[in-house]
Amino acid sequence: QVQLVESGGGLVQAGGSLRLSCAASGSIFSITAMGWYRQAPGKQRELVAVITNGGRTNYADSVKGRCTISRDNAKNTVYLQMNSLKPEDTAVYYCFAHSLSREYWGQGTQVTVSS
Repeated sequence: QVQLVESGGGLVQAGGSLRLSCAASGSIFSITAMGWYRQAPGKQRELVAVITNGGRTNYADSVKGRCTISRDNAKNTVYLQMNSLKPEDTAVYYCFAHSLSREYWGQGTQVTVSS
């Protein structure tokens, strides 16, 4: 089992920045990639960014150039630095961890961007 604990969400004005953190514990040896999804009201959950154990990253087109995903292996933590935030970035952000057998999810953290 893997446990994921997120932090860093909040309310920010358009153009501002936030950094989300996701700390993993438990059977972390089984994790092959970690990242973030988000879900806005009335919309489907969408992938925001992912980083593999090898350090490869992938981003949604909507956040490219504005977001950076990184990881601190010593702390078993993944970060999502979000800059130049827009009202359309408002959503619940969920951390996920991909293992060979299943996906694990965090509880979600609210990000609200005011115009």
